Amino acid sequence: MKLILTQEVDGLGSAGDVVEVRDGYGRNYLVPRGFAVRWTRGGEKQIESIQAARKSREVRDLDHAKEIKTKLESTTVNLPVRSGAGGRLFGAVTVNDIASAISGTVGENTVDKRKIMVGNPIKSLGAHKVTVKVHDDIEAVVSLNVVPA
Repeated sequence: MKLILTQEVDGLGSAGDVVEVRDGYGRNYLVPRGFAVRWTRGGEKQIESIQAARKSREVRDLDHAKEIKTKLESTTVNLPVRSGAGGRLFGAVTVNDIASAISGTVGENTVDKRKIMVGNPIKSLGAHKVTVKVHDDIEAVVSLNVVPA
């Protein structure tokens, strides 16, 4: 089945790409969720408009992503968590906790929890480094300070 992607799909392509997928994947997942539309010969104009919009948005997003990166790297995010004796946590710090702490500190909802990469699970108090993928080409290293609640 030939489809035109309307949004970025991990492992498949970005908006405006023409892809060939299995019938069931396209019919049952991509098309009903609005990630893609069926390819037609008249759809080539649609491809051009999607790609032109993507290029204009990409330039704006790249500049905005650089601003977000400098803002994230310049601040230290404090994350209060419940801990026991000796600084051990009652579980690990989740990416959801990190995303809410970052958006609370920075002041806007700029970080998606799926874009946060944690090397090893955070299970102790103290300073940690977390990588946030702000844009396809730009990654910010955020200083995370886990403190007792």
